[in-house]
Amino acid sequence: MINIITKTFQELTTKELYDLLQLRVEIFCVEQNCVYQDLDGKDEKALHVIGRKNNKIVAYTRIFKPGDYFDKASIGRVVVSQQERQHKYGYDIMEASKKAIKDHFDETNIKLSAQTYLKKFYNNLGFKEVGEEYLEDGIPHVLMVID
Repeated sequence: MINIITKTFQELTTKELYDLLQLRVEIFCVEQNCVYQDLDGKDEKALHVIGRKNNKIVAYTRIFKPGDYFDKASIGRVVVSQQERQHKYGYDIMEASKKAIKDHFDETNIKLSAQTYLKKFYNNLGFKEVGEEYLEDGIPHVLMVID
């Protein structure tokens, strides 16, 4: 079981910021062998949904109110540490992210840019594909929404 909390950028401790950035780089840059600008200037606007197990960040997303990333509320940088994926924490962190969007922004319509190989995962969470597949940082993605 993971403990999930939501924080603004200003509420993050230096250690939390370091740990969540380390996890993002570990997965998105190293594991996926993708060179891209993870530090995109949007973290300060986001709410950070952090999943901890044994005081270590093992799951994470960042969420945005409508207009801060997409026209709808959005979820991004969805990540679970490789050694913890067998526990299905991706579902826990996504459900917590959907709830945080409802609680903080009073929104239920959500948009995200999903890596295409994860479509079924997002379908299981209620998301539907919109439009055609596209490349983002050299990786196939598709827009997905909950209306």
